[in-house]
Amino acid sequence: MDWKLILQLAGIALGVLYLWLEYRADIRLWVVGLIMPVVHGVLYYRSGLYADCSMQVYYVLAGLYGWAVWQRSRRQKNPTTRTTGTAFAIAHTPLRQVPLLVGAYALAHVGIYWVLVRFTNSTVPFWDSFTTALSVVAMWMLSRKYAEQWLVWLVADLTTIGLYCYKEIPFTAGLYLLYSALAVAGYLRWNRQIRNA
Repeated sequence: MDWKLILQLAGIALGVLYLWLEYRADIRLWVVGLIMPVVHGVLYYRSGLYADCSMQVYYVLAGLYGWAVWQRSRRQKNPTTRTTGTAFAIAHTPLRQVPLLVGAYALAHVGIYWVLVRFTNSTVPFWDSFTTALSVVAMWMLSRKYAEQWLVWLVADLTTIGLYCYKEIPFTAGLYLLYSALAVAGYLRWNRQIRNA
């Protein structure tokens, strides 16, 4: 069996599980999110998608951060603990955060693009840095349980489909097609939860 196919199939299985847990706002998504980057990191490196490959290190670190934040929030909801403060639930992104998020995206995109052009043989530096920068922002938004993180993922996922078809990893492109559909469903579900809260 081809190494690309094996890595793509493993990544698809982990990706579907991760998305299902994210859709349900289940804290176990962070555990899967620590395993999945290893599989995708190898696939992306061997496919010449260096920004996507390096992004996997960020996903591991963001996964640890997200798990800690959600765990702390869960403890704060439990009245038997001595923790004080307000636990956060799924919410809309505060408007005051939007300029900061756009700025973080722009800095990440420019910085990653520069690194790719200067230090790698990437054939897709703009698109690789575009999707990677969006993913950095979306992952942080997920850690804060902002519903609009699904919209950021949707833009990144739709772009990634074309990028991965171009790089001849079509099964992983198919996974991102599924991610796109689930991003729409997740956004609608999280909005319903906000309204019902």
